[in-house]
Amino acid sequence: MNHRTKNWLTAYIVAALIFAVLDVVWILGVANPLYQSAIGGILADKTNFVAAVLFYVIFVAGMVHYGVRPNSPDATIRQRVTGAALFGFFTYATWALTGLAVLKDFTALVAVTDILWGAAACSLVTWLTSVILRRRLAARVP
Repeated sequence: MNHRTKNWLTAYIVAALIFAVLDVVWILGVANPLYQSAIGGILADKTNFVAAVLFYVIFVAGMVHYGVRPNSPDATIRQRVTGAALFGFFTYATWALTGLAVLKDFTALVAVTDILWGAAACSLVTWLTSVILRRRLAARVP
């Protein structure tokens, strides 16, 4: 496995672990109570875990690509975090505004909360991943 691939996979694993912990705290502490009170009538009875896992696999790949950028040693922490914030904002806005547009009883509060969460979570995960992998991210790739 070449150095670029190892860099990317290492960043992916670190970001995935951080995001998983952060998102579980978010879901249990904020999202579930908010969703139950605001849009409980449109929630599924059971979580579709296959869809949830696919979301995390794809979403973390996007966060690493647009935020962490493990093979871009010249990217500053500000550029990484800004890219991640934009990625989170646009992806969560796509979901939340579509839900607001087409789902009965979907609320503006849920939409705005989700959009802000997407931007904040991506920023924080990218910042933490970048700090943890500082030396690896700053290294020139042969």
